[in-house]
Amino acid sequence: MKKLLLASAIASTFVLPTMVNAADYKIDTDGAHASVNFKVSHLGYSFIQGRFNTFSGNFSYDANNVEASKISVTVDTTSLDSNHAERDKHIKGDQFINAGKFSNSTFESKKVVKNADGGLSVMGALTLHGITKDVTLDAKFIGEGDDPWGGYRAGFEATTRLQLKDFGITVVGASSYVDLDLQVEGIKQ
Repeated sequence: MKKLLLASAIASTFVLPTMVNAADYKIDTDGAHASVNFKVSHLGYSFIQGRFNTFSGNFSYDANNVEASKISVTVDTTSLDSNHAERDKHIKGDQFINAGKFSNSTFESKKVVKNADGGLSVMGALTLHGITKDVTLDAKFIGEGDDPWGGYRAGFEATTRLQLKDFGITVVGASSYVDLDLQVEGIKQ
């Protein structure tokens, strides 16, 4: 009996600290530890890169039950920034994303799958330019742990390619798609 108790105590010392419970996180946009970036072809000759400066969101994550994870994000499309004010005005205009009429874009996850390679497929509904379509984000868990300010954080990165015509956005030349690159760091609530 003593051996069983000793074995249980030793096992709990090594196993219990690694067990993680489901937790809710707020995406850390205040500390600039998250970003929504894009890359789009410019007439097939080069690429324009930019970001959306204003967005918010939250997610739930449990390393032991990844499939129960969820994420919700709202992006302010008027905050588009390609480092060129005139181009930004053009992209935000009626011909393209029409940020004056569709000032928000949202993503709500529906399902998260852990892939054989350790990556994640995050499937959900993306609303952009007033149109909602199902999309899949190819995501990767970066890490989690205590931060220097007494909080607990978890981080991910994700990518996806959107066909612009699927969202009713004008296509010019070879600019038929946009690649999104998301960096997400959340603070446990």
